[in-house]
Amino acid sequence: MLHSPASEIPTLASLELQPYLDNNGQLPESLQGRIGVYAIFDSAQTLQLVNYSRDVYLSLKQHLVRQPHRCYGFKLYTISRPQRSTLEAIQSAWIQENGTLPPGNADEAEQWAPAIDVKPYLTEAEQQQYAQAAELDQIKLLKTVARRVETEVLAALASRGVQMPLRFDPKAKEKGLLQLKA
Repeated sequence: MLHSPASEIPTLASLELQPYLDNNGQLPESLQGRIGVYAIFDSAQTLQLVNYSRDVYLSLKQHLVRQPHRCYGFKLYTISRPQRSTLEAIQSAWIQENGTLPPGNADEAEQWAPAIDVKPYLTEAEQQQYAQAAELDQIKLLKTVARRVETEVLAALASRGVQMPLRFDPKAKEKGLLQLKA
């Protein structure tokens, strides 16, 4: 739903819950480049996160990669121009309407953030190897661990029925991060 800058903030309850993935395991491509505020719901239709973005499609895609088993539906309000004050007002109103702070806006915010840090996935042996390695060997180790975590992430997404192609930035892997390539 495309709207001009909001003079009146829509209630979260007034918006239609849309499925996160279509029948082909894809996000709605019509969201590409759209500016707006969105709310993400789990399979029990419990609010998980309220956020805003200059490209809702990319943001929803990144959240799906980070939290595949908590992204089942979303509600969206789009605007034609990026006005941070409008977006923040809508985000705040929806959180207040919910009555409690969604986990993605509270203590679990890091789990929804853009890049996956693979360092916590290092085994004990890899941690020792990393601590003793030269910089170039550290980079190689981080890339190896990033590939392992990437395989796990892609398997979780496949179990959800995700069919869209996903590419991770190879340069970010050298830093131990899994970040979607735009």
